[in-house]
Amino acid sequence: MKNYKSNEIKNIALLGNDGAGKTTLTESLLYVGGKISRKGRITQKNTVSDYFPVEQEYGYSVFSTVFNVEYNGKKLNIVDCPGSDDFVGSALTAMTVTDTTMILVNSQYALETGTQNHFRYTKQLGKPVIFVVNQMDAEKSDFHNCVERLKEQFGNKVVPIQYPLNEGPGFNSVVDVLLMKKLTWKDDSGKMTVEDLPEGEKDRAHELHAALVEAAAENDESLMEKFFEEGELTEDELRMGVRKGLVTRSVFPVMCVSAVNNMGVDRLMEFLGNVVPFVTDMPKVKNTAGEEITLDPSGTTALYFFKTANEPHIGGVQYFKVMSGTVHEGDDLTNVNRGSKERIAQLYVCAGAQREKVDLLEAGDIGCTVKLKDVRTGNTLAGKDCDWKFDFVKYPNPKYIRAVKPENEADSEKMMAAIQKMGQEDPTWVLEQSKELKQTLVKGQGEFHLRTLKWRMENNEKIKIKFEEPKVPYRETITKAARADYRHKKQSGGAGQFGEVHLIVEPYTEGMPDPTVYKFGNQEFKINVKNKDEIDLEWGGKLVFINSVVGGAIDTRFMPAILKGVMSRMEQGPLTGSYARDVRVIVYDGKMHPVDSNEISFTLAGRHAFSDAFKNAGPKLLEPIYDVEVITPSDKMGDVMSDLQGRRGMIMGSESQNGFDKLSAKVPLKELASYSTTLSSITGGRASFSMSFSNYELVPTDVQQKLMAEFEAQNKDED
Repeated sequence: MKNYKSNEIKNIALLGNDGAGKTTLTESLLYVGGKISRKGRITQKNTVSDYFPVEQEYGYSVFSTVFNVEYNGKKLNIVDCPGSDDFVGSALTAMTVTDTTMILVNSQYALETGTQNHFRYTKQLGKPVIFVVNQMDAEKSDFHNCVERLKEQFGNKVVPIQYPLNEGPGFNSVVDVLLMKKLTWKDDSGKMTVEDLPEGEKDRAHELHAALVEAAAENDESLMEKFFEEGELTEDELRMGVRKGLVTRSVFPVMCVSAVNNMGVDRLMEFLGNVVPFVTDMPKVKNTAGEEITLDPSGTTALYFFKTANEPHIGGVQYFKVMSGTVHEGDDLTNVNRGSKERIAQLYVCAGAQREKVDLLEAGDIGCTVKLKDVRTGNTLAGKDCDWKFDFVKYPNPKYIRAVKPENEADSEKMMAAIQKMGQEDPTWVLEQSKELKQTLVKGQGEFHLRTLKWRMENNEKIKIKFEEPKVPYRETITKAARADYRHKKQSGGAGQFGEVHLIVEPYTEGMPDPTVYKFGNQEFKINVKNKDEIDLEWGGKLVFINSVVGGAIDTRFMPAILKGVMSRMEQGPLTGSYARDVRVIVYDGKMHPVDSNEISFTLAGRHAFSDAFKNAGPKLLEPIYDVEVITPSDKMGDVMSDLQGRRGMIMGSESQNGFDKLSAKVPLKELASYSTTLSSITGGRASFSMSFSNYELVPTDVQQKLMAEFEAQNKDED
């Protein structure tokens, strides 16, 4: 392969809903581009994209695949992304390191949930979009409906470049309104024949051509002037106008293909090569310090590592984008994130599992290397005196969580290491050892996502694992003031133990005034605040600890011990063993012994006094509430809403979006354990959702009683 300059390189992400045909289009692009001599098929498990065993087992893409094709002296780096929302991490990563997105649309179904989701991500990242309508050979193909639905959803920026003449099983020709020619494919060789427009198509073609010319002219002042003067633009001027419109997201071109038959693919390749922006056409990126980084081949070398693949017999294959400078085989670079030194011993460009050695890669290019010692996904390798870091990818919150354990306890460490290694390949697989829940949690984007992890653990790593529903991180708090005292006394020969603590507990709210007096029955307790500690609890909420002891009843040196005893009970609340929060504790009296009092005595006395007072202070359980946003086809809105309400969800609002509805709700985490699976079932996989922590709220009384009974039964079993 020749060494490509930065101004000869284009980076493209290939996106689309499940079943749109991305893997098949990848094969066609590689075939038409001369990278492969024969197309693979998913059913034969020999495609360039889905080459990992788990992908071949399940028949769908799990990881993104980086490949390149060369066209007319230009290099197109393309990243084929999984279509399932469960594997959205790969799509987000690809969109971040590429410059243009190509969204594949199934001609039979037009606007699907995945199409909407992917477009929304491109909007967030400010990426150019090309729509490619695939499966024009399908029985129910409807290109006109696709374009109309895209325009309804994304506006008049959607501009057809082509339209089919004979869609359906006999599809083999289109009218191209940029070239103003009829294009025909006689067989699946991928070679097109260019002909003049049929007489009966001229009016429609000229109408669409005029719309394209107007859309292109709007993106350049000189083109606009020529358009007003002459009413026409040349092909090259059209390409320039569309390219500028892509960069500013003011034009979304629409192409059409039959990837399975190689029809339209060569023209798509031509469009990508001639019209899509080069890496040098795109706005500058910023590093974590907010500095703009110039895409300069002669500048400081900086590589951003965006993907890791663990391949059999090779180990870690690390994929990177050259952010600046030029990287050569044999370069010594520094890991800016970890401080370690690395040598780029081997430099490759890739097409799936196939790798081709190169001597160098210039700024903007994408490549891979192997056998690095200490590089993680998201790290930067850079030249001398360069401290650039990049934090491009913002992954969505997990939506599906399971407790995980090995079937053989002896495999625990191996299991942890394997999952952490997989997290380098897909950062949306998140591992957490929860001290609070006493469980190891694995988090992901859906049931498919974690099922894939389980398959890889058991088939690749040979570690049998099992999933369980995770415990819920409840919180305990109180609703009224209460007092208690406790004397700890122990005598066993020699020095004994003695400590007595009198305290009051009450609910704490931010900004409440210091206490002055409390009444319990006929007794009045006046409070003189001598010292106050406000502790921000790591699990949320506060503990306010006040020393109000007068007359030396308890020496000040024992106050930290009493606080330690209180904190130990806050970490294991008396109702269900959950963390307690938002409590004010006032120690107002007590007793000590000149010989037998010590820190352990007051720790135990403080712990027991706090526990007794807490139980009498109207204790309540709080449960985590999550904000849930669902995007669903309008015809499934009623089913989705009913299901959420059945999960104790509170509907906060809804809005329509051209055939889809967005529903917002607040739902207890306890009710969301398998929500992704249920949502897929009731909508036929056509809906998506996101969730994020909102707040803690009181659980219903019946739920609290059930949880307390389970906790008491568990403690009896342990005793």
